[in-house]
Amino acid sequence: MTRGRTTVDPDDGLTTKERRNRPLLLVYTGDGKGKTSAAVGTALRSWAQGWSVGVYQFVKSASWTTGEYQALTRLGELDGNVTFERMGTGCTWMRSAHGGEVSAEDAAKAAWAHVRQGIAEERHRFWLLDEFTYPMAWGWVDVDEVAATLRDRPGIQHVVITGRRCPQPILDLADLVTEMTKVKHPFDKGQKGQAGIEW
Repeated sequence: MTRGRTTVDPDDGLTTKERRNRPLLLVYTGDGKGKTSAAVGTALRSWAQGWSVGVYQFVKSASWTTGEYQALTRLGELDGNVTFERMGTGCTWMRSAHGGEVSAEDAAKAAWAHVRQGIAEERHRFWLLDEFTYPMAWGWVDVDEVAATLRDRPGIQHVVITGRRCPQPILDLADLVTEMTKVKHPFDKGQKGQAGIEW
C-alpha cells in the first residue's frame, strides 16, 4: 500500500514522521453532492485507527435519522470512541431543554462554544464539523474566532469542515480543500432523494 508520494521536498526541519503527524484541517465545500459522505469516510478511517472521533452536525435536525448517524453511533457503542451530536435545529426554531424557544442562530453559537471548549480540552483526535460553513457564512459564528481556534488548537487534532460557501479565512488556513462540483444529479430529472444515497 502506498503511503503517498509528494512532489515537494520540504525544507522545514521536520522528520518524515513529524511531518506526517501534523494536525490537519480539511474542508469539503462546493455545490456538488458528497461533502458529508467524504467526511464520514475519513471519520471511519480515523475510528479504525483507534482515535476518538467527534461528529458535530450544525444544521441537520436531531429528529432526522441519517445513515451516518446510525452507523457512527453504533460504532461508538462498540468501543466508546465515537461521539455524535446533532447540534442544529434543522429549522428556524427549536424547543430548548427549558421549554422556551431557541433560535437557530443561538443554537449554532452554543454548538460552536461547546466544540471550541472540546478543542481546548483535546476531547477528540478527529473532529467532523458537518455543515459548519453555514453558521459562519450566515454571520452566526465569528469566522475570525473560528480560524484562531483552529490555528491554535493544541496537540494533534484533525478537523474536517463541510458545507457550501466556506469563508475565505478558513480556506486560507486549511491544509486540504476539496470543492465538490456537480456535473449531473438525479434531482435534475426530478428524482427525489433516497435513503442510502442522500441520508
